[in-house]
Amino acid sequence: MRIVDIREVTLPISSPIRNAYIDFSKMTLSLVAIVSDVIRDGKPVVGYGFNSNGRYGQGSLMRERFIPRLLEASPESLQDSTGNNLCPHKCWATMFSNEKPGGHGERSVAIGTLDMAIWDLVAKIEGVPLFQLLADRYGNGKPDPKIFVYAAGGYYYPGQNHNQLKDEMRSYIDRGYTVVKKKIGGASLDEDLRRIDSILSVLQDGQKLAVDANGRFDLDTAIQYAKALSQYDLFWFEEPGDPLDFELQATLRGYYSKPMATGEDLFSMQDARNLIRYGGLRPDRDWLQFDCALSYGLVEYLRTLDMLKEHGWSAKRCIPHGGHQMSLNIAAGLELGGNESYPDLFQPFGGFPDGVKVDNGFITLPELPGIGFEGKSDLFAQMQKLAG
Repeated sequence: MRIVDIREVTLPISSPIRNAYIDFSKMTLSLVAIVSDVIRDGKPVVGYGFNSNGRYGQGSLMRERFIPRLLEASPESLQDSTGNNLCPHKCWATMFSNEKPGGHGERSVAIGTLDMAIWDLVAKIEGVPLFQLLADRYGNGKPDPKIFVYAAGGYYYPGQNHNQLKDEMRSYIDRGYTVVKKKIGGASLDEDLRRIDSILSVLQDGQKLAVDANGRFDLDTAIQYAKALSQYDLFWFEEPGDPLDFELQATLRGYYSKPMATGEDLFSMQDARNLIRYGGLRPDRDWLQFDCALSYGLVEYLRTLDMLKEHGWSAKRCIPHGGHQMSLNIAAGLELGGNESYPDLFQPFGGFPDGVKVDNGFITLPELPGIGFEGKSDLFAQMQKLAG
């Protein structure tokens, strides 16, 4: 088999929301389609991918470097041993050819987006859900399609008052979530604490709140928040400081004994390894949020999981950022701890296939070939436009 064409379009996912660091009024993403020469039901099999929110679309990088490398490679150099499918690892090596190590910035997003489409295509050609393919190749052959998900929300909206914030969180609980998340660091400490108290007032037994500073704090401010947040039983305190400030993260464990989370803004196995080596994280309680769509894709994520195992970490401590179906498949196939979810934001790219409901904090993935994008009608409508 061979790749016939690769198409990319940059789309807006703008929203008036903001976190402690950025607003999303001009946010974009890249949607890609990889068209193969494999024909099913009279149509070519197509793999789709897109990047997660929080990083902009990377169409220029794809068109200038990574798409040409795939299209110019000999078909045989990208195939698996059967010649009937792609080998994602060979495709990844082709995309990364002539690239220097280090500096894992926007190119990790470009490659991660294409990598998602490659895995979608590979699983579709095999005729199985991606989570089953991953369990067969890299796991124990027995995926668990029942996955924990939490509701990411609590952004700073223009003019939103505390009653509206409580209504937002009630809506997530009413939809079956047991863990909700809010942003901190975009207001004063006192105001953030008042917002936390408002949310906690609507949560019941067994329901928890996570908070996310989006890397906003210097060490002194992070310590102030850690001391103040210690009074609560939070699900986690996320990304208090700059994602590459491992010393800040390590220092903070002396002021905050409860679960912390970080990693969504680390875009390579090497950066993830430095976090594990020097960030002072505790494998018995802390959480890792690496997002394959931003960090060179699943090929790199597999390397990261191998590294974690070598350092005594369980894959169940990974709950990826991004809220997309790719990470849901990885969670089901490779036994991660769950996945982020955006019930109302960044649509149609986030969320679950149609008909999938949250039940007591968990969803169950249906048996759809590939990543399952075709099961989400509003998303697949966008994808079909690109595939032609």
